[in-house]
Amino acid sequence: MKVNFTKMHGLGNDFILLDCLQQPELLKLSDDELSLWSRRLCQRRFGIGADQVLLLCPSEKADFRMRIFNADGSEVQMCGNGIRCLARYIWQKRLSNKNPLQIETLAGIIKPEKDGREIRVNMGRPRFSPSEIPIEVEKEMKEVIDYSLNVGGREFLVSCVSMGNPHTVILVDSTETFPVSHYGPLIENHTVFPERTNVEFVEVLNKRSIRMRVWERGAGETLACGTGAAASGVVTAYKGLTNRRVNVHLLGGTLKIQWAEDGDVYLTGPAKEVFHGTFNTANLGV
Repeated sequence: MKVNFTKMHGLGNDFILLDCLQQPELLKLSDDELSLWSRRLCQRRFGIGADQVLLLCPSEKADFRMRIFNADGSEVQMCGNGIRCLARYIWQKRLSNKNPLQIETLAGIIKPEKDGREIRVNMGRPRFSPSEIPIEVEKEMKEVIDYSLNVGGREFLVSCVSMGNPHTVILVDSTETFPVSHYGPLIENHTVFPERTNVEFVEVLNKRSIRMRVWERGAGETLACGTGAAASGVVTAYKGLTNRRVNVHLLGGTLKIQWAEDGDVYLTGPAKEVFHGTFNTANLGV
């Protein structure tokens, strides 16, 4: 079977977008098949190469539905960079002229809208309770802020929040020198996280700016993470280290985060098409 795809990225966080509206046969694929496709397609040496695969699907609840599969084949609830890319694709292909759009995800209905040349996304409200993140803590806690966690013989103070998917934010002196590739997978797979976790290593620059590197659950270190930037902005604002509007500087560029007074979090940033093409599933070994 030949399948058309579009390669897109948000600040270097890159995606293979499969349009199931134009290729309805893709809707018949099982979760196991999609997981295998994602593992094969995302390989940077033997496949197209990406952090994640996005599927644009029809929805009975919203304008469209987005499914997200990581490079390791796991399906995840939400992706801030991915949903901006999906929205950009929808508008470019003139599949809808709605602004904002309503996109169904496993994290609920998310609403991206045009903001000049960028796209602004209402990410919803952060959730702090351990059961909603989820994280298994030894005592009853309403929120997990500066929780002591032993990882590889080193104690970290972690602050955890859900932005539709689990995030663990850790303040560091320097993101440039911190060994992200060593501690990232250890924290991601720590036993206190039953669904694993995304990990953000954050350096506070001033009240308006932070620098962040991210180890994404199921993808490893990426150049940017939208939900991770949102989680980091929320945690630093909650701790009084930054304002509720903050620029998050990532390896791939800068995202703007606003934690509004009504409790919702807004993410603004670019989304770009790189190229489009066709692959033959026979070459994937499926």
